[in-house]
Amino acid sequence: MPPVSLVQCFAMSTTETKTKVLVGNSFPFSLVRCARLVVEPQPLAALKVALADAEVASFWGHANTRAAAEAVLGVSLTPHSERPAITLSPEGLPTLDGDTFDTCWLLSPDYPEGFRPAIGTEVGPEQIKGWHVLKLTWQRERKNDDRKQ
Repeated sequence: MPPVSLVQCFAMSTTETKTKVLVGNSFPFSLVRCARLVVEPQPLAALKVALADAEVASFWGHANTRAAAEAVLGVSLTPHSERPAITLSPEGLPTLDGDTFDTCWLLSPDYPEGFRPAIGTEVGPEQIKGWHVLKLTWQRERKNDDRKQ
């Protein structure tokens, strides 16, 4: 077996510890239960930075908008299963495919003002005007002593 170079060792170690980023097109607020949730609008560039060199954990639910979102982000948003469901960890954090996250990124299409698709129809990418990014961050509950301030 040939010797392994330092460059190869570095590549192997960074691949093994690649950060996973949870991404979807919407998040069910009925799953916000045990921890404080902070929702912040972000520029599209911030999501692109978060995804750079990361492994994408996607729960994208609509195939009709996924291709357009992938083109904007430059990464695959294909989930491991069709329409995957987020579950909760015992701490109330979102879990997907066995991984628990304290941050979730949402990329939602912007449509013309007042637009609502007809029931049972899928929206085509030509109807997307732009994209809206939200960063959801779950914060651990503070101790009672911290709340007195």
